[in-house]
Amino acid sequence: MYLIARQPYSKVERVISSAGQQHIKHQRMMYMYEEEIVTQYHTFPLEIVNDVSFRKINGSGGLLYLHTMKGVFTYMVAQPPYLFIQAFKNHVNR
Repeated sequence: MYLIARQPYSKVERVISSAGQQHIKHQRMMYMYEEEIVTQYHTFPLEIVNDVSFRKINGSGGLLYLHTMKGVFTYMVAQPPYLFIQAFKNHVNR
């Protein structure tokens, strides 16, 4: 498989215990290959991915959206994923 692009994202896990609530931030990577986009727990064949978009939230970070035939999947990103989005559009429109 040929790697086209990759995009760092994070997942915040909320842990509640008798000592209180704690947020743990996990750094992860999303990979786009010729046939699929792969995250920590999901693999999306490109044939079911309709679009990739971004919505800026506070500062430079925001939410990366994978619009698929199975629904919209959201990923928190620290920097705008414009290169990842452009790589997706270039690859599917060739």
